[in-house]
Amino acid sequence: MNAPADPNTRPLPHVMNTYGRLPIALAYGRGCWLWDTQGRKYLDGLGGIAVNTLGHDHPKLVPALQDQVAKLIHCSNYYEVPLQEQLAAKLCEISGLEAAFFCNSGLEANEAALKIARKFGHDKGIARPEIIVYEHAFHGRSIATLSATGNPKVQAGFGPLVEGFVRVPLNDLAAIEHEAKTNPNVVAVFLEVIQGEGGINRSRNEYLQGLRAICDRQDWLLMLDEVQCGIGRTGRWFAHQWAGIKPDVMPLAKGLGSGVPIGALVVGARAKDVFGPGNHGTTFGGNPLAMRAGVETLRIMEEDGLVAHAAEIGHLLRGELEAGLAGLPVEFRGAGLMIGIALPRPCGALLGRAAEAGLMISVTADRVVRLLPPLILSADEARRIAAILCPLVRTFLAES
Repeated sequence: MNAPADPNTRPLPHVMNTYGRLPIALAYGRGCWLWDTQGRKYLDGLGGIAVNTLGHDHPKLVPALQDQVAKLIHCSNYYEVPLQEQLAAKLCEISGLEAAFFCNSGLEANEAALKIARKFGHDKGIARPEIIVYEHAFHGRSIATLSATGNPKVQAGFGPLVEGFVRVPLNDLAAIEHEAKTNPNVVAVFLEVIQGEGGINRSRNEYLQGLRAICDRQDWLLMLDEVQCGIGRTGRWFAHQWAGIKPDVMPLAKGLGSGVPIGALVVGARAKDVFGPGNHGTTFGGNPLAMRAGVETLRIMEEDGLVAHAAEIGHLLRGELEAGLAGLPVEFRGAGLMIGIALPRPCGALLGRAAEAGLMISVTADRVVRLLPPLILSADEARRIAAILCPLVRTFLAES
């Protein structure tokens, strides 16, 4: 997550100063709306950064979580956890993959993917396996995922970084072919289908199809980070499905638990048996509460048709934004309810201005307004987002 560049942000006296926080304390939410401790109301265009899939206080989710809390919150992975098998089976059904490992966050899911790639290489006799990663990528803030990340700003001060990564530009198959011809240590390609923190940069369908073909030819793992763009956000269960391909390894998190911390690594046949007992693990990952949250989230999404709804409402919202910002030097990016509006200059100040106007948004990559609302967003609420945001952007750009 990028800290907002806004002069109104402030640290808290007894909390480590790792976030640029706006002076707003949220108290509760209903649907796509939030209220702060002062009683002010906000339309949630951020969804906890693509986390609150079902919005707030969902009438189907809350009773299910209350039921699970009363039964069992946590138990050790020494024992079978039936809800793990239930959630894994559903993820395999909707992805076409074969097995899942559960953890607590997107960072952990990505870390597991990196470990699988390295062991996959070692199992093939490659002593120093390397992974192709991307400019402007973001995979997390552990030392390994930070090393895979393509943002010098967030890497600064944390060297030496982990070796074993080869960085290339997005949507450039020639760069991948070059590595295939010249680098015998490559074992995997690791990318976000839509770069979230990097500015809502989308991998083209033909590029993903080309990657799939190259990975098959080279016996590499195709690892697609769907932490932010997965779980229905783009109008398909997973963003790579627009390209008609399947990955070998797919990290998930964020929207899978509708606010309950969860991560998952879903794998296909090529990666299914890379890990054995003792190769990887977690204390909290796969706990019954998180698994129930995942099971119920996917069940409710299916019952309420939220994947198709994300495509429909995302199209409407983008159309409203394009109409409201017509004639301005902006660029629209993304898919479904993952929308970026790239402005010609840094726009962190819009974070606070939007909040003052009653709208929660994000600014990422310094100059991209990012919208990631709950997938339950209504047509009227989509129009309301545009009605608030467009005048703010127009005024902001007029100041330059």
